Amino acid sequence: MPSPPSAIIIRMDAASQVNPARAREDISEASPISTLLRRFFPFYCALAALVTFGYALYEPFQIDGDAVAYMDIGDCLRAHQWAGIVNGYWHPLYPALLAAGHALFHSTPANELHAYYMANFVIFLLGMLAVVCFTDAIVRLRDRGSREQGTGNRESAGAPRLASEPWDSRAMSFLLTKYPLRYLGLALVVIASQRELSLGKVRPDALLQALLLFALAALLAHLATGRLRYAALMGLALGCAYLTKSFAFVFALLSIAALVGFRWLWLKHKVARILTAALAALVCFAALAGPYIAALSHARGRFDFGDSGALNYAWYVAGTEKMHLQPYQTAQFGSAQVHLKHPEKELLHSPLVLSYAQLPYGTYPDWFDTAYWNEQIKPHFTLSGEISRGSRNCVLIVRYLFNHPEALILLALLLALGARFTLPWKPRPGLASNAFWLPPLALGVLIWGIYATVNTEERYVTVAYLAIILTLFAALRIPQSASSFWRSQNLSIGAFLAPIASALILLLALLATGESLRTVLEDRRDILVLGYSDGWYSPTMAQVAGSLRQLGVRPGDTIACTGWSACLDDPYYARLDGVRITTEIYAGVTPAYDFLAGLPNRDQAIAVVRGQGARVLVANFGHARVSDADPFFRNWRQLGDTTFYALPLR
Repeated sequence: MPSPPSAIIIRMDAASQVNPARAREDISEASPISTLLRRFFPFYCALAALVTFGYALYEPFQIDGDAVAYMDIGDCLRAHQWAGIVNGYWHPLYPALLAAGHALFHSTPANELHAYYMANFVIFLLGMLAVVCFTDAIVRLRDRGSREQGTGNRESAGAPRLASEPWDSRAMSFLLTKYPLRYLGLALVVIASQRELSLGKVRPDALLQALLLFALAALLAHLATGRLRYAALMGLALGCAYLTKSFAFVFALLSIAALVGFRWLWLKHKVARILTAALAALVCFAALAGPYIAALSHARGRFDFGDSGALNYAWYVAGTEKMHLQPYQTAQFGSAQVHLKHPEKELLHSPLVLSYAQLPYGTYPDWFDTAYWNEQIKPHFTLSGEISRGSRNCVLIVRYLFNHPEALILLALLLALGARFTLPWKPRPGLASNAFWLPPLALGVLIWGIYATVNTEERYVTVAYLAIILTLFAALRIPQSASSFWRSQNLSIGAFLAPIASALILLLALLATGESLRTVLEDRRDILVLGYSDGWYSPTMAQVAGSLRQLGVRPGDTIACTGWSACLDDPYYARLDGVRITTEIYAGVTPAYDFLAGLPNRDQAIAVVRGQGARVLVANFGHARVSDADPFFRNWRQLGDTTFYALPLR
């Protein structure tokens, strides 16, 4: 028979007087929800994994130009075309996982997306493990001082602060233990898989998030224990993260700086010990990242760890033209210094007809390595650009928070119920728990801040959101002084608020998984209604590719495109046929049909494209009605039952 609340309180008080270290354990034993969380945890992990596996089966087609570029690099890895792997914009670790999935499933062009969705599912499982490691590490660092000096033990027991205690703990115990934080982290990862980190997007952001969380976990474990192996593990995780995205190069330096700063300013460790740990992290990072940096620097003829950051700054802040910049377009340079080393070859000035044949890799070479075509663009700081872009990114941050309200609502509810923040920061030798929140919170804010100065997208900043929100929940405490309601009932707030918080977090975790299950079943129903069984299958791309084959297009051919959709947004049809888009009539964002219908010298443009040996010219006319009255469009062929059309050129 469960013990009444009064008995629980008596046991807590007795434990705090006899053995303060046992008080919090007695609270856990007295709370059925704590036992449930511990025992149900393996089943919840299996449930979340099983439901998310449904995304790998039924997530709808979401492939774009970024995805095709990563798949093409994976092909270069499988073909040992090392020159095509060294890419200033896309890094090789995620394509390597795609290539492994391709080989494991013995994929063909027709079903390769199945293997890539499965690779994304494995990355999701890695993300689950990473967030558990992160929450466990922050609890470990948080509780380190409690184990060493007993101050935190008195806090956990709800005992008043002793006059001899050197910092103001206010006799507050932490609200959440290890398992509630685990459930919360997993719930947020599941929610992210429903939104910005969808398994149907062939992009490396989920992998980068998992690796950065592993790095943060290793950093916190090192700060809690001082063991050198955790610093080395942090360096290895950051090295893998760099091989995923160049952003991790900057984050690696910030993480090592956080290690040095926290141990020096807060833990008051000896400089020799600190530098040894920092050197171990740096060496392990360099062991993984160094060879790729050396190869990239050799290919560029200068030190280079990746050009994505500089190019995005030029495009979004400096005002430099993003697509098909030519050396004479000085009005499109913005505030950047532009001396293009090998720009795209211009075949016709108006309309702009371009050739990408000089780069021998990629389905759509212009986006396969945009750093190659934009090499030697050096952006300069511009205050007006920073203000304009920064204000826009602030709006996007607010939008992100509104799109992820679950944890914020829960946090506000717990504060309303009596939980409080106390974030002491006064340095104490050896006492990491005094400011356990500072390293993950600061690094999370820095991630968000770096992206906010250039370009903020939800898939970029989810890892920062996780680091910040989970740290805030870990810092929640239960004050000894209860509200008037609790005092009037002669009840201990600690005996009730912690179980309530745990129950709410479990409810959030189950609701997040339930929402995933609902979405998976809805996706399955939709594809069955359409008459096919796999979510990754795109009838549009299949019909376009099949119709091009009927027009005589064969693997190894080159084709041309015009319009944003057929060239950059939806080039997967070309990959299905094994052809390369090496010529483009640039139409900007104008619908292709309207662009061609109003083009005065379109016959000249078509002749130039035909002279490049392209077999067909492909365009997406959207919902425009193709007019037979115009002789120009009489030779265009509709590609299946789609809005794509092709003009045979041979």
